[in-house]
Amino acid sequence: MPKTPDDLFAFLDGLGIPVTTVTHPPLYTVADSQALRGEIAGGHTKNLFLKDRKDQYFLLTVEEEATVDLKTIHTLIGAAGRVSFGRPEALMDLLGVVPGAVTAFGVINDTEKRVKMFIDEALLRHAVINAHPLTNEATTSIAAQDLLRFVKATGHDPFILKLSV
Repeated sequence: MPKTPDDLFAFLDGLGIPVTTVTHPPLYTVADSQALRGEIAGGHTKNLFLKDRKDQYFLLTVEEEATVDLKTIHTLIGAAGRVSFGRPEALMDLLGVVPGAVTAFGVINDTEKRVKMFIDEALLRHAVINAHPLTNEATTSIAAQDLLRFVKATGHDPFILKLSV
């Protein structure tokens, strides 16, 4: 059973990581979420759940307006050949979220450590990063360094690379 937003918040609290969360109508796309600018300060994320031909999975977290070259990204992230988007069933199985709610916080559900996590270095220039807390009906703000602490606490190594073009 995937963790809930409340489970996530309890985990963050246990790590001593403060966050603030704003609830809102469901947001499915970057365009939807841009309607909230002015209400929620900081860097906003776009997340790509990808897989390669050997069924290796990757989560890329970048700034919302960043462009990622899907034809060449495999060379940066160590994928076996070109990547494609992971299927919704794998997304739910591994990260515990549905399409439209993909988030860096999803690694809390990847207990088998099957997903490699990558964060675009440009995103980390923001003091505060905003991401869905396992649901697209809210946005959680977290300090950039605390996001890295969170990812490490889940047993994942956050690879920080220049992912955007």
